[in-house]
Amino acid sequence: MTSGLSEPPVREREFFGHPRGLATLFGTEMWERFSYYGMRAILVLYLSAPQVRGGMGLSETTAVGVYGVYIASVYLLALAGGWLADRLFGPRRTVLYGASVIMAGHLSMAVPAGGTFVWLGLVLIALGSGMLKPNIAALVGELYRHGDDARRDSGYTLFYMGINLGAFVGIMVVPWLQTGGHWHLAFGAAAAGMAVGLTQYVLGRRHLGGAGEEPDHRLTPEEERRFKRVAGWGLGALAAGLALWALSGTFTVDRFALALTVVTAAVPLAYFVFLFRGSHEITPEERTRLVAYVWLFLAAALFWLIYDQAGSALLLFAKKNTDLDILGYTIPPGWVANSNSIAIVVLAPVFADLFLKAGDRITAPVKFAVGLVLVGLSFVVMSMAASVASDGSRVSILWLLSVYMIQTIGELFLSPAGLSVTNKLSPRAFENQMMGVWYLAIAVGDSVGGQVYRLTTVVPMPVYYLALALAAVAGGLLLLAFARRVHALMADRPAARLAGAPPA
Repeated sequence: MTSGLSEPPVREREFFGHPRGLATLFGTEMWERFSYYGMRAILVLYLSAPQVRGGMGLSETTAVGVYGVYIASVYLLALAGGWLADRLFGPRRTVLYGASVIMAGHLSMAVPAGGTFVWLGLVLIALGSGMLKPNIAALVGELYRHGDDARRDSGYTLFYMGINLGAFVGIMVVPWLQTGGHWHLAFGAAAAGMAVGLTQYVLGRRHLGGAGEEPDHRLTPEEERRFKRVAGWGLGALAAGLALWALSGTFTVDRFALALTVVTAAVPLAYFVFLFRGSHEITPEERTRLVAYVWLFLAAALFWLIYDQAGSALLLFAKKNTDLDILGYTIPPGWVANSNSIAIVVLAPVFADLFLKAGDRITAPVKFAVGLVLVGLSFVVMSMAASVASDGSRVSILWLLSVYMIQTIGELFLSPAGLSVTNKLSPRAFENQMMGVWYLAIAVGDSVGGQVYRLTTVVPMPVYYLALALAAVAGGLLLLAFARRVHALMADRPAARLAGAPPA
């Protein structure tokens, strides 16, 4: 016999005070980052290693250029991944497809059969990452659709801790397996990590509730047919163009990397022009917020230009100019960057709590400005280390550890805030695509950074580091000076109230 009263709904267990679905996304992203950062920690070394040692035999500047455009492509394709989620598949299925393609890419790189499988693997990883990255971040935001900004920021910071936990384990395992020239064994470990992440996502999707099940703005059948026609012709034209370039005898890896850099810089410019011209279902208030977002986008691009040289310039410095003997054991060069991951895992909960308690007293523009200044200061330290090592001697590992610690604090100010503010400022009609735009900032910074490294052939390394440091510090101070104006454009507070508020 029943009482006639409805049973209260069973409340699902929380994840550190957050929705249980965050645990699913946390774990999936953690294993994807295991594969990504683990492979990245040896990529430049593999590309520049002599062929007799199992490498590709490229010059260091070419290897860094390829690294830059590969990393940029991972994030450049996030815009297309966001569009696929918005218009065709929905974020949930797009993440599933992306994880599957990433795993296939790592498996391709694990095949010890020459460069063709490596290039194919890099392409597949970039394509899959473009589908996964913006949409898994957007799914995190969907869990807080009706929550406050501070709680969403805290959730994104915990999500960011998962990213760095995966990076830490990946950087420990993959370079260690590579020791002795076992490159493809190491690439295979990255594939295994992605397989775990994919399995974890499939089993845990039920905790996401209704988040991301359907596209927000699904294409009509006619629009879908037109898209397939245009995509087919476009891909065919691209393949034909590359084939003709190769047959002309003018194709080189360096020129291809430069061409991709130009494309990477042009895409966000074209996309912002598209958003600001025409209605596109964007309200006047949303358009005003986009103006603020452009400021933050440019700051983020400059930040990542410097920060992501951890896998290129700083990795090579660790290999050639750093004493890596620790208690009689010579550690792999890639392990040095793991100090960043360790610091993130330790400090992320502290910063999550700090930002939760601070609320809107520490605004997003201020966080971005602080992040830029700190990453600039890290390269001031790097310039000093390069000066000490300019005579060919090896310097203490403490120099690089100091650089990574400063960058870590800057990253905790800027990167989680970037994910959160993108979710907040996105026009409703372009929500998942705008997560892709956030990753475009990383793409621009990484691709330009890969080309900027060519300056090291004509300027001393200390000058190279110092020039980038001054650019970042100047950019941070400029953003700090305009922080209140940018904050007003974000429509966080009425403009009249803001005018009388103390400086942020």
